[in-house]
Amino acid sequence: MKNILKNGIWVLLSLLLVTACSPQEDDKYSLGTLDTVTADQITFTQTPSNTSPNVITFTNTTAIGGIYSMAWDLGNGGSGKDKTIVGQYPFAGDYTVTLTLNTPDGKSATKSQVIHIAQNDYALISTPAYVNLTGGAADVDGKTWVFDQYNNFTKEVAAAGFSVSGHMGLGPQGSFGQSWWGAGVNAKETWKLYDFKFTFIQAGVKLNIVNKGEGYGRKASAATKGGFNVTTVDGDDALFAYNGGNYNFALDESGKYPKITLTGNAFMGYYCGSQVYEIIYQTDKVMALRVDNTVEGQDWVFIYCLQELNVPAPPVVKEPKAVPLAENFETGTSKINFVMEDMGNKSGIFDNPSPLPINESNKVYRYQKSTAFYSNLNFVAEKYKFDLTKQNKIKVKVYIPSNDYTTDWATAGSWISNAKLRPQLAVKLQDSSLGGNAWQSQTEIVKADLALNTWIELTFDFSNVASRTDYDKIVIQFGAEGHAGPGLFFFDDFSFTE
Repeated sequence: MKNILKNGIWVLLSLLLVTACSPQEDDKYSLGTLDTVTADQITFTQTPSNTSPNVITFTNTTAIGGIYSMAWDLGNGGSGKDKTIVGQYPFAGDYTVTLTLNTPDGKSATKSQVIHIAQNDYALISTPAYVNLTGGAADVDGKTWVFDQYNNFTKEVAAAGFSVSGHMGLGPQGSFGQSWWGAGVNAKETWKLYDFKFTFIQAGVKLNIVNKGEGYGRKASAATKGGFNVTTVDGDDALFAYNGGNYNFALDESGKYPKITLTGNAFMGYYCGSQVYEIIYQTDKVMALRVDNTVEGQDWVFIYCLQELNVPAPPVVKEPKAVPLAENFETGTSKINFVMEDMGNKSGIFDNPSPLPINESNKVYRYQKSTAFYSNLNFVAEKYKFDLTKQNKIKVKVYIPSNDYTTDWATAGSWISNAKLRPQLAVKLQDSSLGGNAWQSQTEIVKADLALNTWIELTFDFSNVASRTDYDKIVIQFGAEGHAGPGLFFFDDFSFTE
């Protein structure tokens, strides 16, 4: 029977509060031997909530043995595979709820019931999460969100207790943060990422995505889980044809964080193997979404703002200053805000792999070069430029393990003459105001062919560019750039002094 929705609104809305009554494996039940199942054997109950008759809990009560799997269709766009499932029906009408049981012999049976919702319950879609996301029922055009490409709101999200430093980034699975890498201001300007616009509309729970025909995501899942036709691979990133479109979304507010589930092949600008996004921070102007990348064991966090707020911040006038920097990592945290760019997930502060002279300290920094072409660690002075007339020497102790230094790896292009991982460290000074083009301003010093499996101390002397007043960024890059060769490196006792 067709659903009758007031004002012709088709509601995909399904706030599914999925509760498992007992431990399950692969959504199957084993209660003996079952040759087949028939429709007359299937039963399920429906229990309205105490708070609203429009919120109904459905429970499979089929009294049969054997192994079978189940599939619910709640008639409102919602579905599930668990014994108990909750559906919400904000609008009056008749909905057909269907439960299908499947047996290992390939047979199935279906039982349907029509439920009647007598009255609208607009409170179900008038929550703060819905109103912040869409503008509410009164905003017929919805709200348009874009990436916070200038990082205008990252500090606001960080102040709420999340480890974030950019409008997109990643960290360990379950961390809800970006401790491994956070994108700098306009960091992906060479992509068409910032052309993505996401308009959420409450009436009909609609999502409209507009972009410039290119999609981006993880190489590990773009084709296999997303079904996208990958055209280009760059390190861990995949590029594919994608033209946005009109979709729907469901908002589940039953957990600690509201969850947005998108339909079709929709994704929020960078695909990470899932179409479920947790809203870990939200106001009427800013939101941060977390994606659980189960394929690679990562958390991805994205920050969005209203389209009209995505403007460059007023330029900060930085005066040259001599501000000594030093870090030995002994506390387990770093006073210097090193930012990882395309680094491996084994990077961070760890025990000293070889506590011998000249470095017997307990803690050091482990640097994992990933298969990305331009892995690096960097620091940007937020409020000043480097006064290189007074401060121009960077010292650091390094330990270079016996990585694979013989294999030729894929390169970023024909202009890369070296395809091998190298036992070397490059330190660069750059002007961060140039964003993704900061490399064009750089002065680079490379210490190559370093001794293996021992601690050595290096000095990078930038006194020959002491007249430069534009530098405010330090880039640390092990292993040489432009190739996909992975490797581990260690450093300690970093200092930037006179």
